[in-house]
Amino acid sequence: MQLPPNEHDNFSLSRFESMLKTNDVYFFDSEEFEEIIQYYLENGKIALAKKATKLGLEQHPSATNLKLFQIEMHIFENELDIADALLNELYTLEQSNQEVYIQKANILSRRDEHTKAIQLLEQALEITNDENDVMSLIGMEYLFLEDFENAKLFFMKCLENDEEDYSALYNIIYCFDFLEQHEAAIDYLNDFLNKNPYSEVAWHQVGKQYYILKDFKKSLAAFDFAIISDDRFIGAYLEKGKVLEKLHRYEDAIESYSITLGLDDPTSFALLRIGKCYEKLQDHELALQFYTKCVEEDALLDKGWIAITDYYLKKKDYKKALYYIEKAINIDSENVRYWKRYARINFRLHLFEEAEHGYRRTLELGNYELNTWLTRCDLLLKLGEHEAAIKNLLQASEFYPENAEIEFRFAGLYNILSEERKAIYHLKNGLKFNREYTIIIEELFPNFYNRPTVQQIIEKHKNPSL
Repeated sequence: MQLPPNEHDNFSLSRFESMLKTNDVYFFDSEEFEEIIQYYLENGKIALAKKATKLGLEQHPSATNLKLFQIEMHIFENELDIADALLNELYTLEQSNQEVYIQKANILSRRDEHTKAIQLLEQALEITNDENDVMSLIGMEYLFLEDFENAKLFFMKCLENDEEDYSALYNIIYCFDFLEQHEAAIDYLNDFLNKNPYSEVAWHQVGKQYYILKDFKKSLAAFDFAIISDDRFIGAYLEKGKVLEKLHRYEDAIESYSITLGLDDPTSFALLRIGKCYEKLQDHELALQFYTKCVEEDALLDKGWIAITDYYLKKKDYKKALYYIEKAINIDSENVRYWKRYARINFRLHLFEEAEHGYRRTLELGNYELNTWLTRCDLLLKLGEHEAAIKNLLQASEFYPENAEIEFRFAGLYNILSEERKAIYHLKNGLKFNREYTIIIEELFPNFYNRPTVQQIIEKHKNPSL
């Protein structure tokens, strides 16, 4: 009696795994090996897939499909030269096998030779029984080349052949988006919807295009049609909520986001947005509840921690703001946005050493905004770290040359260190770049500012005839 397909597959798999445990050798036909290998690949069990391929080729040394699996695994492990050599051997025997061309193109693609890969895939297209798979691969190669027009054409052909190929539809819209052809995308989607009026994915994409164009009423209508087509479509409810927020309909937005919480496990995004809506409605207690739920659901979502921190910052409850931002930093110490807030909060609490540390970490993590350099400099000045402040400004001046705010700080700091010539040099530079910023010297370095020689230089710059 022949077993049904699924039972047959499970039986083959059980026999194979039993063979591995007992070191016995069982015979499998080549198709059984293919099914076993495919199962392991789909489940990410690469080592077992390799073992099955090796044993399969020992029993069936001329099996083309097993050789192709072997080649595929060499490509997966980036052993491209080995895979290429095996493919060349196979090509002499299998010149009409589309998979040979596809795997050869895969190797070329891995080597960034995308134009050559396309040429091989076009050859595969002439002999294939599955045009869509090959056209999709050609489309992806055009994406690698950033040739979005040609990529779009091939994905459109895929969708013409199979109107349920949503992967192709998403790629088409990706091309339209990259080319900023939003009106054209809407026209294309409307044509598609004329044939497929209940395609929730297409309505969803129409809504997103209108959202980009800031036509929120049409965007809202499109998301409503997506929901009519599939009332469990979580993405449509989330996007609808975003549109309702833009229209300042916060209670309706909360309702849309809340529906998603009942359809599946709560998403941190929905919880965060509900909190934001409650904050807009001045219901601070509920806003805080949802922000807290958001970080409990996803501790890695920085927007959640920032929302809680900013909530307490607005209330000027700096100690609680500090408590939450420190919790966030303990989870992700490489997040620049956390460190910027950590620095600002400590500054407000007059904890200047901690604030300076926060700005230093912000800079170390690559945030080179001028204000970060300047605030750190002013903190180092407060802490009496004059040489460190100068070193900080030297780094800042590499990013912001000929900047008066930097030059006037240089002048004051060099004066403190009794380096008179450098102080005057930077004072004159600052005046040359923008004399309006002399207020910096007046506020940060009043003793230097009030010196007669400094006043003379400032006056002379205002009135060169003096």
